[in-house]
Amino acid sequence: QVQFVESGGQLVQAGGSLRLSCVASGRTYDMGWFRQGPGKEREFVAGIRWTGAGPYYADSVLGRFTISRDNAKNTVYLQMNTLKPEDTAVYYCAADTAPSRGGGPRSNSYDYDSWGQGTQVTVSS
Repeated sequence: QVQFVESGGQLVQAGGSLRLSCVASGRTYDMGWFRQGPGKEREFVAGIRWTGAGPYYADSVLGRFTISRDNAKNTVYLQMNTLKPEDTAVYYCAADTAPSRGGGPRSNSYDYDSWGQGTQVTVSS
């Protein structure tokens, strides 16, 4: 089973930037980032397909966040700019360890079979 090491989460002021990293221990295909804020359900943030399709973003982060991946390092990144207090959440990386040839952003939790442990991002106003 693939395991992940997430890093980069911390306390930052509104308007600031952070870069999250997620290193996988093995081969992954589609990858994404999700987040769960206080008292909220887990939600899709960004996704990138192994086929090269995408990337895809939630409307709430479009234009501020950028997802990227380095396949040679089995790593996915989330660059977060112009952070807002409502971005405060635990951020989780997710991966599908089997190739999917379907279309679309794969923005549902059940699209992924492996998850990181989460990293806390707190944005102060």
